[in-house]
Amino acid sequence: MTETMRRVAIVGGSRIPFCRSNTIYADKSNLDMLAAAIDAVADRFSLAGEQIDEVMAGAVMTHSRDFNLAREAVLSSKLSPLTPGITLQQACGTSLQAALNLAAKIATGQIDCAIAAGTDTTSDAPIVFGGKFSKRMIHLSQARSMKQRLAALKGFGLSELKPVSPTNGEMRTGLSMGRHCERMAREWGITRADQDQLAFASHQKATAAYDNGFFDDLVTPWGGVSRDNNLRADSTLEKLASLRTAFERGPDATLTAANSTPLTDGAAAVLLCSEEWAAERDLPVQAYLLTGRSAAVDFVNDEGLLMAPTVAVAEMLQRTGLSLQDFDFYEIHEAFAAQVLCTLKAWESEEYCNERLGLEQPLGSIEREKLNVNGSSLAVGHPFAATGARIMANLSQLLAEKGSGRGLISVCTAGGMGVCAILER
Repeated sequence: MTETMRRVAIVGGSRIPFCRSNTIYADKSNLDMLAAAIDAVADRFSLAGEQIDEVMAGAVMTHSRDFNLAREAVLSSKLSPLTPGITLQQACGTSLQAALNLAAKIATGQIDCAIAAGTDTTSDAPIVFGGKFSKRMIHLSQARSMKQRLAALKGFGLSELKPVSPTNGEMRTGLSMGRHCERMAREWGITRADQDQLAFASHQKATAAYDNGFFDDLVTPWGGVSRDNNLRADSTLEKLASLRTAFERGPDATLTAANSTPLTDGAAAVLLCSEEWAAERDLPVQAYLLTGRSAAVDFVNDEGLLMAPTVAVAEMLQRTGLSLQDFDFYEIHEAFAAQVLCTLKAWESEEYCNERLGLEQPLGSIEREKLNVNGSSLAVGHPFAATGARIMANLSQLLAEKGSGRGLISVCTAGGMGVCAILER
């Protein structure tokens, strides 16, 4: 432990290409992808055989076999098997929350180095049976005689074999995230045209970033692919405008498959450490993780499901004394184009900032040219738990290339939560 707080260095990160569900990674598991992302970081920073103090990672869509996912990924990776693995989950904020947890330990001297990571696959989604059949199987496994086995099977019907498919609906409301976001778009007056424009810009910026080499160190080829396969370099606003809405029908529906993130498979990881640990290994420090914050909203009683980042960011800014305009880059996760635009409108709203955030003045506007400058989730995809690590690695590299500055990360999550962080150099 240290008597003074240490700066938390971000050395950098890497990820495997993100791929649309049931395409390139259809036969890959969370364990496969997470181990690959950890190996990508190990290769980039010459960590093969190294004992890292902690790896903290998780996934949203998991099988029962994934109960010790982070540790199993470590054992499948190039890291020393003496490296502990801690499994964590906070929906789409998983890997960002992992980074914040690890940063607190580094800052206080509990550990010197760590990897925060996340993985998700909806291609290998867990398909389970209903409760009645599951209990029957438990009773059958406990049976010790033929009589007990027959008793366990008594009353069995074929309907019990009907699988329970996974769903992205909110347990408390039964609504999908897309339908919740449609509500938000109507509440905040977000137009279809503005959503399509943001989605189009995300693809254009991500394509340019690939072409100019920004992702060369950040994306490690794997599984026979070297680029995110959701990326549409040839997309046009006319094509986007021609698409049907995806979650609701009618004149008020605005969300489409193009201005919403697709179901995606992939994994990402980022290396954090003390300045001393980095110096001892001659590793460059791209940026520093200054602080972070989590918040939640009461979406069950009609607050916007994906509006929690508005609260988290406001609270974080109050604690740091910074304003919303004190940043060179804004990395706002694009779960939906509408959600990004609702967030920006809320920060500009005097009524919302006063009544919901308890502020005397609105947080104000941001310079849009500083927003997601190399594209974001609408273009590259969104493997739920991996997105935070992807964004942190992107932002730290942006700051390193600029040479100085400050960046804001904002991630909305299922369950009405939000996670945010500040990076600086």
